[in-house]
Amino acid sequence: QLQLVESGGGLVQPGGSLRLSCAASEFTLDYYAVAWFRRAPGKEREGVGCISKTGSPHFYLDSVKGRFTISRDNAKNTVYLQMNSLKPEDTGDYYCGVRRDWCTTTGLVTDFRSWGQGTQVTVSS
Repeated sequence: QLQLVESGGGLVQPGGSLRLSCAASEFTLDYYAVAWFRRAPGKEREGVGCISKTGSPHFYLDSVKGRFTISRDNAKNTVYLQMNSLKPEDTGDYYCGVRRDWCTTTGLVTDFRSWGQGTQVTVSS
């Protein structure tokens, strides 16, 4: 059973920053691409971005390009989503999921598995 734990969410003002973490237990992330998804209130879960096993990032949402970065620390078995210049429309529950090796170009929920419980991000003044 692959288990992932997301953390780092919270309440932040517009323009602020947060860093989310996706940590794995019981398995190593070394061989997996890790994607971040989010679900805004009343909406479906959507792909935000992904990082391949070799550390290549790919973003699925044009709205986060230039503001969000994805990185991984294999020694800590953790993937990060650094979110800067946050906007109210970034509000939602953020989840991470995995698939072997490489990111997909489409960012579909069905391409990934082993979701954690999510971490809530609220951007509001």
